[in-house]
Amino acid sequence: MGVNNIPYKTCTYSCVYCQLGRTARLSVERKCFYDWRDVAGEVVDFVSRNRDSVDYVTFVPDGEPTLDACMGRIIEFVKRETGVRVAVLTNASLMWMEDVRGDLELADVVSVKVDSVAEQVWRRINRPHPYLVLERILDGIREFSSSYKGTLISETMLVRGVNTDKGVYRDIATFLRELRLSKAYISVPIRPPAESFVEPPTERELVEAYEEFQGILGSGRVELLNMPEPPPRLVSGDPAAWLLNTCAVHPLRYGEAVEALAGRVEDPVGLIEGLVRENLLLKTEYRGTMFLVRNFRRRQ
Repeated sequence: MGVNNIPYKTCTYSCVYCQLGRTARLSVERKCFYDWRDVAGEVVDFVSRNRDSVDYVTFVPDGEPTLDACMGRIIEFVKRETGVRVAVLTNASLMWMEDVRGDLELADVVSVKVDSVAEQVWRRINRPHPYLVLERILDGIREFSSSYKGTLISETMLVRGVNTDKGVYRDIATFLRELRLSKAYISVPIRPPAESFVEPPTERELVEAYEEFQGILGSGRVELLNMPEPPPRLVSGDPAAWLLNTCAVHPLRYGEAVEALAGRVEDPVGLIEGLVRENLLLKTEYRGTMFLVRNFRRRQ
């Protein structure tokens, strides 16, 4: 269940890739935009009527959720009245504030956005409020990570020509290694962005980012988010569908794909090459290894 606790496009950033367009109200001022009792009451009412279908109550509004000074009170009330887990998806721009970190401590899962740790790139891709200072934000994320008891994940959006560079990948991953992360997600623009120049990374750039992150953060701690549905962990159901879903989440080595499919289909290579000919999969070589990548541009 998603909670929209912020007025439309009220945010600390005006990211070039935002699917909601440019930020209408750029702000760093925390305030209670709505009566928190009304918001919390609506959430509790919905959860009580749909208990079996709600796994998380997630703060993912049309802006930056931590701008809501009443967010902590809403989280406390919802958890106390329903027992359901709460997640917050934040761009992390206000985590240098002690009260913001305190509110986020109440959540079971917190996702932080880290698109760059370099000042120039950060300003170009996230277009922050002029009051914000990148180093202060990064320090706030570090401090939060050191004390947070819940599940911490990160998300990095890649925009071709803006933050698609091996040095950028390495610097972000090196920073993320300082955190107590459960998982680092790499995203690509798959919906119409705020600015027309925004394009997803090339398949090669996507593989480079994935390999750089995995090399620094470790195997199993990095995933791609270029489709809404996660892939199954095992080859189940239709093998072609399994392969497409898997490659949509992370680049898959060609040899590993053949090996995984060997027990399920008579001709694994034929299946793979058929999907390549249909332009559903793309082959790209990186450091001497052939990878399979889902052609997400076709999905657009």
